[in-house]
Amino acid sequence: MSDTRATPVRVLVWGENRHEQLEEKVRAIYPDGMHTTIKEGIEEHLGAEAIVTTTTLDEPEHGLTEEALAATDVLVWWGHAAHAEVADEVVERVHQHVLAGMGLLVLHSAHWSKIFGKLMGTSCTLRWRSEEDRELVWTVDPTHPIAQGIPHPFIIPAQEMYGEFFDVPAPDELVFLSTFTGGEVFRSGMTYRRGFGKIFFFSPGDQDYPVYHHQHVRRVLANGVRWAVTVRPERAAPVLLRYETEDFYNGRGYQGALAR
Repeated sequence: MSDTRATPVRVLVWGENRHEQLEEKVRAIYPDGMHTTIKEGIEEHLGAEAIVTTTTLDEPEHGLTEEALAATDVLVWWGHAAHAEVADEVVERVHQHVLAGMGLLVLHSAHWSKIFGKLMGTSCTLRWRSEEDRELVWTVDPTHPIAQGIPHPFIIPAQEMYGEFFDVPAPDELVFLSTFTGGEVFRSGMTYRRGFGKIFFFSPGDQDYPVYHHQHVRRVLANGVRWAVTVRPERAAPVLLRYETEDFYNGRGYQGALAR
């Protein structure tokens, strides 16, 4: 993000907020909800650069109304146990906003969210082991903006194992790679571009461990928000336009068989 940006980045952290309500262990780690801890981590590093708010699955329209998304520069998504409860029409709404330029951070088990699957076009399945493990997060691209200020590697003492094969398209950029004590490796930090939107997937963050209190994880998320902001002055999805010969600027909208 350029230092010349006149207004703060508008960040909306979306949390499923089910484990925190149902499981005492998770509530003890995140008493105000994981979404609140994620919000605080972004604020900690971005300060006045960002205005960060939260919403959850059980809000009307999951808190992702047209008005809310239009007022969001970067959406941060954490989900796990209730992917199927997210309404398809809301997923389509988010999808259109990403194509039009809204940034998206996809965290941990949100790899299996409807929105990530729709954007990737694959199963987004992976290898996993639900037990306490040590994760080493290695920086693959030290020149990337998301990797700035991050040690190489940094250690997450307690985390769920995610491993390859991860069924996603080849990323535009591989920023982080994780290794675990069982010998597994995982592409844990990847970027994509869809339409005019930028997407960052970051895997550390199982609900059973205090990962979003980790100082380096919090910096990664803040860096990811900075990176995901579009440089386009307006939000508009790519459209199919017809241009007459030697007219480079005045495209006309196509309303034929491919109109959506």
